[in-house]
Amino acid sequence: MDSLSERFPITSEANERMALSKRTVFLTAIASGTMLNPLNSSMISLALHSIQKDFHLSFPTVSWLISSFYLASAVAQPVTGKIGDMIGCKKIFLAGLLLVAVSAFGAPLAPAFFVLLVMRLFQSIGSSAIYPSGVALIRKHIHENQASALAVLSIFASAMTALGPTVGGLLIGIGGWPSIFLVNFPFIAVSLLLGWFMIPKDLAKKGATLKNVTHQLDWAGIFLFATGLVLLLYFLLTLETAVRWWAAISGTVLLALFILYELKSKTPFIDVRFLARHPSLTIVYVQFIVLNLFNYCLFFGLPSFFQDGLHFSVHTSGLMMLFMSGASILVSLASGKWIDAVGTAGPIRIGALTMIAGSVLMALFFVNAPVWLMGIILFILGIGYGIGNVALQAAMLEESPENMVGTSSGLFQTCRYLGSILSSVVLGIVFASQITPAKFLLLGIILIAVSVASFLISIKPKRAGAAA
Repeated sequence: MDSLSERFPITSEANERMALSKRTVFLTAIASGTMLNPLNSSMISLALHSIQKDFHLSFPTVSWLISSFYLASAVAQPVTGKIGDMIGCKKIFLAGLLLVAVSAFGAPLAPAFFVLLVMRLFQSIGSSAIYPSGVALIRKHIHENQASALAVLSIFASAMTALGPTVGGLLIGIGGWPSIFLVNFPFIAVSLLLGWFMIPKDLAKKGATLKNVTHQLDWAGIFLFATGLVLLLYFLLTLETAVRWWAAISGTVLLALFILYELKSKTPFIDVRFLARHPSLTIVYVQFIVLNLFNYCLFFGLPSFFQDGLHFSVHTSGLMMLFMSGASILVSLASGKWIDAVGTAGPIRIGALTMIAGSVLMALFFVNAPVWLMGIILFILGIGYGIGNVALQAAMLEESPENMVGTSSGLFQTCRYLGSILSSVVLGIVFASQITPAKFLLLGIILIAVSVASFLISIKPKRAGAAA
């Protein structure tokens, strides 16, 4: 497929500016779609109370709006990535937008909680399809400064994750919980219209009919992977209320069978043999899980500690979180240019060292610190996450073969969800009975261990594109 620069050839300074404008519009189309998943995963937290009251639910029941979103996303990312590799990424990107639009229309009209839950699943699957296809489109059509282009996606995702609770609270105050679904429409419209005209058409692929694609998909592998993952996630998500060993054992057995099956499959859903031959890609996945375990322990743990441990207001707690999220957003663009220049290895290690520094400062000083010092510590933590997030995205692309970018990108996002789910397990254990300064200190110690593990993983492999 032609790159954007080939599609819009540069013959003069004026044309060069035009090509840059085309690149900007292209990235806007991709980013305004990929941001829907982090936006909707974070906005819902402010709507749970209203939905619980409207449908007369218990909290464990209404919380399925969160857990089902992550479960469906964890499964849908690699599946839709694989389908995109087979039939074309533009088709999957636009189809994902339409599915999110269905959920945005249907959720506010839901007559029962079950219908709302189904709409939430549509939202998760649709937004999950958008990310791997969006990354693959960047890989195919932007050949210069790819890390900077990926940084745009990171900035949009970080901004939506950070601002989601604030935006959600504002919208709910104006139009109730249905407004957090309706707000998707402007972003869908921008991404759909720009994507339809700006994203080059998918190349015609031999045998890419619905029937052939259905036959080529590794349904047995998908079933074993999805079911095993869902069972393990179910075990982890309910660990704080009950230890369901049957789910842990069943999930482990199914994933073991999945690995054995994929080793023998001629057209595997996930090429386990390739991962074994390219351990650096597997290491990228592991480190991304660790990075997001670290980040989401802070993202979900800090607001609770601010309000219950330090008795901050909701407004003050939200402002405090902007120190961390703001630093992550600001450092992402600079990290992209830096990684383009020096490679991925150095930035990954520096990001991990920054996480260690922030964790140590948090454990030693955060509980009794004045607000300005809390802000500095949060800013340092945000820098560490921002660098690691962009660098690991670039490393994943470096280690992925051209014909498996969609699949690799989908698995990459699945690792993000695994990290977020693991963080809920950690927080459930640490804050099980009550949230106190002593418990927060324990969380700080755990985060030191997690960030040290991240650094130790980063110093072992030699990454392509790294500076000598």
